[in-house]
Amino acid sequence: MYITAATSASSLLRASRSRFISSLSSFKTSSSPPKVSPSSFITHRSPSLSSAGRSLRCSVPRWSHGVDWRSPLSLRAQIRTVSPIIDRLERTFTTMATEHAFKGILTSLPKPGGGEFGKFYSLPALNDPRIDKLPYSIRILLESAIRNCDNFQVKKEDVEKIIDWENTAPKQVEIPFKPARVLLQDFTGVPAVVDLACMRDAMNKLGSDSNKINPLVPVDLVIDHSVQVDVTRSENAVQANMEFEFQRNKERFAFLKWGSNAFHNMLVVPPGSGIVHQVNLEYLGRVVFNTDGILYPDSVVGTDSHTTMIDGLGVAGWGVGGIEAEAAMLGQPMSMVLPGVVGFKLSGKLHSGVTATDLVLTVTQMLRKHGVVGKFVEFYGDGMGELSLADRATIANMSPEYGATMGFFPVDHVTLQYLKLTGRSDETVEMIEGYLRANKMFVDYNEPQQERVYSSYLELNLADVEPCISGPKRPHDRVPLKEMKADWHSCLDNKVGFKGFAVPKEAQEKVAKFSFHGQPAELKHGSVVIAAITSCTNTSNPSVMLGAGLVAKKACELGLQVKPWVKTSLAPGSGVVTKYLSASGLQKYLNQQGFNIVGYGCTTCIGNSGELDESVASAISENDIVAAAVLSGNRNFEGRVHALTRANYLASPPLVVAYALAGTVDIDFEKEPIGTDKDGKSVYFKDIWPTTEEIAEVVQSSVLPDMFKSTYESITKGNPMWNQLSVPGGTLYSWDPNSTYIHEPPYFKDMTMDPPGAHGVKDAYCLLNFGDSITTDHISPAGSIHKDSPAAKYLLERAVERKDFNSYGSRRGNDEVMARGTFANIRIVNKLLNGEVGPKTIHVPSGEKLYVFDAAMKYKTAGQDTIILAGAEYGSGSSRDWAAKGPMLLGVKAVIAKSFERIHRSNLVGMGIIPLCFKTGEDADTLGLTGHERYTIDLPSKISDIRPGQDVTVTTDTGKSFTCTVRFDTEVELAYFNHGGILPYVIRNLIQQ
Repeated sequence: MYITAATSASSLLRASRSRFISSLSSFKTSSSPPKVSPSSFITHRSPSLSSAGRSLRCSVPRWSHGVDWRSPLSLRAQIRTVSPIIDRLERTFTTMATEHAFKGILTSLPKPGGGEFGKFYSLPALNDPRIDKLPYSIRILLESAIRNCDNFQVKKEDVEKIIDWENTAPKQVEIPFKPARVLLQDFTGVPAVVDLACMRDAMNKLGSDSNKINPLVPVDLVIDHSVQVDVTRSENAVQANMEFEFQRNKERFAFLKWGSNAFHNMLVVPPGSGIVHQVNLEYLGRVVFNTDGILYPDSVVGTDSHTTMIDGLGVAGWGVGGIEAEAAMLGQPMSMVLPGVVGFKLSGKLHSGVTATDLVLTVTQMLRKHGVVGKFVEFYGDGMGELSLADRATIANMSPEYGATMGFFPVDHVTLQYLKLTGRSDETVEMIEGYLRANKMFVDYNEPQQERVYSSYLELNLADVEPCISGPKRPHDRVPLKEMKADWHSCLDNKVGFKGFAVPKEAQEKVAKFSFHGQPAELKHGSVVIAAITSCTNTSNPSVMLGAGLVAKKACELGLQVKPWVKTSLAPGSGVVTKYLSASGLQKYLNQQGFNIVGYGCTTCIGNSGELDESVASAISENDIVAAAVLSGNRNFEGRVHALTRANYLASPPLVVAYALAGTVDIDFEKEPIGTDKDGKSVYFKDIWPTTEEIAEVVQSSVLPDMFKSTYESITKGNPMWNQLSVPGGTLYSWDPNSTYIHEPPYFKDMTMDPPGAHGVKDAYCLLNFGDSITTDHISPAGSIHKDSPAAKYLLERAVERKDFNSYGSRRGNDEVMARGTFANIRIVNKLLNGEVGPKTIHVPSGEKLYVFDAAMKYKTAGQDTIILAGAEYGSGSSRDWAAKGPMLLGVKAVIAKSFERIHRSNLVGMGIIPLCFKTGEDADTLGLTGHERYTIDLPSKISDIRPGQDVTVTTDTGKSFTCTVRFDTEVELAYFNHGGILPYVIRNLIQQ
């Protein structure tokens, strides 16, 4: 067995508690617990070695012995009022529990030249053969559980579950996980800091210490989502767009700057520095922490779903909702189901001309088809040596698109080379390698490989990958480049859907002629109006960025030019990209084709593509043109990139340039010319496409370590606009009731120490009835605020001019705007509207057609609850908190869907909304539900009577009755539900300490 340490105080603690509870069982009552003042709560503190290297406050003990320990108003609180002896016992228990359960495996890691790097919890010292068969990603979970094992938040039983992963994972067992750090970006970071500030106020009102609301693990916040492509095709674009960015977001940025001062352990990376995931990869990622002499693997959860990009560096990381991240910051372990792991074997080598983007789109399609939701994917095999670190990061980045929690690449020699390239010191890299080798977390492909066990297996020969793009509406709808023209015409023919636009045959050749700045121009179906090299997916990868530069160079030399009405842009992920594009001499060719650098951040992929020229916008709208956008991003859901681009394709940066030159997606690159050269000869795709050797040569000569060092030495120094921001002092935020950006949310209004308890739903109306693949972009769009929307009305009433509306993403610190922006996507399809597309619904009692917000407020005013009906993959896409917060503020009490995206389901629970799944083979249509019924969900009123994954009955006022599965997946999620959400749970939990 794995328990090698002697029986310790923690073992005695558990045995003593068990006897203690039994002897006092008579004090437990079946009625409501008595009122208890906050000062009477028992304090638990465990100075176990945590990822932050400091004593962490422990949550309520997770073991139950038949008693509900999850509520602060539990048996402990009741017993506390009965006998003062318990005070002394608790102090004794706490003291006894400080001895670490696994101190016996704490091992020194010597330095080659003498001395030691530090000490670490040694997995080999457990002497358990099961560990050798564990996937590397599971070993990281195991190490975290051992290091944080205090028998309060993390128990020895949890360690055993992870070691026995091969047998326990199929049983969907629950484990706690404490990440080493938390990563935020500003779209999700602003509401996170708003919540923390609001939680401080709540603590204050309840008579407790508001400074308990403070991150206990390192928190890095990169401001990267606010830059918009207002100015392009200009050498001054970066400065001009940043000036606009600060004009729009000065208040938000000042709030974040306040947060960086008010909260300890929080680093804010100023605007203009780069995309959060690339900064994480090149600079923030530690790979191995050394905190107070304790070594442990880097791990991170982030409030952006593409946090998974760091998995390419061998760092376990994935996206969570901001509310989960906030709890992790405050020392709460994340409760997760021990995941299955899909082993993905790579072999062979990519053909010349095939890019990492082609590979990732292929992998995405394969994994989406295989089914990996809620699972880890771990890559291995001989083909690994053929992939650069940047290629791996590109694949890892797309984990949300193929549905996995993460796509993990264990650390090997390629990782170490990248760490040196990006400026990590030799001693740091030496420590990383030494630790990971000593703890069986390093892969050396020069040595015989120990066979690992996986839940299922996939294999791809890299030689089978061919050039491709993905679209027109989903990332996993891959289209081989050679089939693109045929696929496009079938999309024009097909009925409206993920692969269809239903354009009548007679209208498919329509030509819309217009004048663009005095020169003749024309658009057809498929004309490219946005071509953007953007997003974390590709801008971290020198091979595809320099490949795009080579395409531009060859095109310039042949005399090809992108049409001026195509909105072109280049938004690198970090300043390093600018340095190597400049050093290679290729940036000037990109500039000639209109791909001037517009800023450093997430632009077109998040919907910050800016306005199209008015003449282009009018030509599209007036002629009902299905215009196209081609971007090197990771998301292409309808309505996300731009309201006027109904067809959106994901492509590699070189392909973005090629399609911009062609001016249309309606082209067969193998047979049709892209254009004509200076002599009038036809120029084909093959004439401008670089070879793998050409790209490798320019990467080798242009991407240098000093570029990374010089870029990141100054990254936290900010820029003049950031440094000039003046912010108030103090640890409590002074809310401005007139602010349209930062507003005190109502989550903790009238909060008491009494948890609200479990609740069902009675006679609720259906607010919306959806089909499959409703994304978080549909639920809570991040892009522009439509001029006729409820959010626009709210802003206009407060004297905000339309030009200053900014985006929903930028206003996530204001709940009033965001509640009105919930379900405001202009492309949303609600079955209650019988085919009409748009952000409205039917108010069932009156039959009125109203904006969703207005209908929801009408239900709330009448005291009527609402639910949502949905199909498969509800909530897929970005890990967007407001997709759960918004429905909660609209009064939605439950969502009944065929299936949920992992993060969104968790977010719903975190906001107190009940997620339910139809039984297999059933949905609203098969059950004959129209959405005009009233719904009653028969959930037990006692939280102790609810079990994760249990069945409940749903009945309607029309006499229908059906069974659903309640998707509270863990006991901890039930505890959150009992408290009305995760944040009230954390507040009550901290107050009792």
